[in-house]
Amino acid sequence: MPTTSASEIQDEALRLSRGPRVTPTRRRVLLKLSGEVFGGGSIGVDTRVIRDIAEQIAATVGQVETAIVVGGGNFFRGAELSQAGMDRSRADYMGMLGTVMNCLALQDFLEQCGVDTRVQSAIKMEQVAEAYIPRRAIRHMEKDRVVIFGAGAGLPYFSTDTVAAQRALEVHADEVLMAKNGVDGVYTADPRTNPDAQRLSALTYDEALARDIRVMDQTAFSLCRDNDVTMRVFGMQGEGNVTRAILGEQIGTLVTA
Repeated sequence: MPTTSASEIQDEALRLSRGPRVTPTRRRVLLKLSGEVFGGGSIGVDTRVIRDIAEQIAATVGQVETAIVVGGGNFFRGAELSQAGMDRSRADYMGMLGTVMNCLALQDFLEQCGVDTRVQSAIKMEQVAEAYIPRRAIRHMEKDRVVIFGAGAGLPYFSTDTVAAQRALEVHADEVLMAKNGVDGVYTADPRTNPDAQRLSALTYDEALARDIRVMDQTAFSLCRDNDVTMRVFGMQGEGNVTRAILGEQIGTLVTA
């Protein structure tokens, strides 16, 4: 009859005490919010809009792991400032600072809703935000914290659309959620100028490129297509649409590789 050593017994006891290896099964999403949304169509921040967004995100905590990329167009747009004569790099950095202001506003309202929130900045701002570290962001989400990414990529010439795609890849998001202002999905033509435009429930990245449909900038589009990242384009205007999109409801338009 075989004998078991004391060390083998200890090893087995330790293995059992740790329990079975658990593979994360919760949905993880990257939500992209434009700066225009935060401003309610004007310069600065609209606290009513931000509060509503925060409440909708808060309703999903514990069910879905959520990271957010916010734009800064309600404060500065680097490309537009550049056209007005500013140095493009400096103008882009101003835009990045605008995104951090939006991050802090959203963080404040999320915390008022009782949501643990972390802001991670691509530019060091230790007094107001953590440094951007993908692995730390993942751990935060695993602990039911919402992570908000600010300062874009920390480099000029990169849009926040591109940053959203890149961050989604680094934190292993299942889907990119593109929240749009004034449109509730992808259409066959611009619905604001063409009354015959029809909303598409689904299409592929290649189909969108062939039709010259600009869901997001081309660099971001290519990142999602080449890395098989699913994207859902939906409108901000519908009641509870942010909550519905995060939870995986079939709203807007689904774009796949």
